[in-house]
Amino acid sequence: MTDSLEKYEALYEEKHQAHWRRLQTSLEQDDLNTFREEFLDMHTYDQANFFIEQEEDMRQRIYGYLSPAEFAEIIESMEFEDTIGYFTEMNPQYSAAILSELPADDTADILNLLEKEEVMSFLTAMESESAAEVKSLLNYEEKTAGSIMTTEFIAIYNIHTVKQVMQLLKEEAPDAETIYYLYVIDEAKTLVGVISIRDLIIADEDTVIKEIMSEKVVAVSVAKDQEEIAQLFRDYDFLAVPVVDFQNRLLGIITVDDILDVMEEEASEDYSLLAGVSEDERHTDTAFQAAKKRLPWLIILLFLGLITASLIRQFEDTLDQVAILAIFIPLIAGMAGNTGTQSLAIAVRGLASGEFQKQGKLKLVLRELGTGMITGSVSGVVIAIVIFIWQQNLVLGLLVGVSIMASLIVATLAGSFIPMLMDRLNIDPAVASGPFITTLNDIISILIYFSMATSFMSYLG
Repeated sequence: MTDSLEKYEALYEEKHQAHWRRLQTSLEQDDLNTFREEFLDMHTYDQANFFIEQEEDMRQRIYGYLSPAEFAEIIESMEFEDTIGYFTEMNPQYSAAILSELPADDTADILNLLEKEEVMSFLTAMESESAAEVKSLLNYEEKTAGSIMTTEFIAIYNIHTVKQVMQLLKEEAPDAETIYYLYVIDEAKTLVGVISIRDLIIADEDTVIKEIMSEKVVAVSVAKDQEEIAQLFRDYDFLAVPVVDFQNRLLGIITVDDILDVMEEEASEDYSLLAGVSEDERHTDTAFQAAKKRLPWLIILLFLGLITASLIRQFEDTLDQVAILAIFIPLIAGMAGNTGTQSLAIAVRGLASGEFQKQGKLKLVLRELGTGMITGSVSGVVIAIVIFIWQQNLVLGLLVGVSIMASLIVATLAGSFIPMLMDRLNIDPAVASGPFITTLNDIISILIYFSMATSFMSYLG
């Protein structure tokens, strides 16, 4: 069975590569008809990958082969941050036509990455109707429901019959983002209900919509944070959710594909912050641009490191008397930093996924405290035994062991409490990055270690 599967996969890959080679050959030979036949037969994701691999002269040829509508589908399969360079190398009229073909929310996302002057030039060149929709989305604050919603949806009135709605669907469905659910409004365009396509199909054509719609509709405010909306999709398994203003008037919808992008964006942002890297750093940045974005964090950590150095200097007399204490500084600081980072990761993940709302923050802090006590005690006992056997000094072993135990407990608490504090202050908890927590725990662990060493100096001698 396994051999047959591997053989099938090998044949599929060989067929895929042969198709790829034919496509590349037709492009290089400027064979328009063959290229279009082979290229448009591919999935848009594969089309995007093929396009990305090309040099600029070949990309220019592809622009000439594809209509704006066809190329817009390829853009939707790419990371929008990676498309900016392509838009700048295209003919301005061609790029504006592509933006007009894209869903309004996708166009708004792309334009948000550009300078203000470039945005205005694109909006001026776009079709007036598309430009107006995009402008309305650009007015909303970034990372809110308004900035990620689409205005390409179908709303139906509660006084319409099923027959009227079915006719409306035939006319408007091709331009809608999704029609799995239809949102029902009244004459004031207030959201009053929702109905699924299945319920619509099985209903009698003379039935009035308000008689079969569900009034239990979950909507989000236009100002709601995108991360909270992602949690809503996860909890309710939604395919789409309506967006309303403060008077409950329907403004747009957010679809699950938009939320998948949000989840990826938020995860990438949290990962970058946890690593102490600017969230807007891209793989396309030059070495100078990358260094410019990383330096602020590194400079901050450099000054925090100076605090650690000055702390050690305060205990210079202790080190002079018992020089062997210096050997264990990296061990204690490293253990505290690693433990704090582990706790930080759990806390940030819990805040991002909404687990804390379900279990309670106090319960999770107490759990982390218990975890710190157990890991600290076990690590402390192990290192105390090792040092006793190694150095034949029971007091030194106990000192390092107790220092590690206390440091790990404090580091675990800091790693879980600091992100919660930041969240309470409406600051992204991921800002409590791994390097920041590590350096902070270095300071705390060294303070604990040398304070205890100074107190028990007579026994160490």
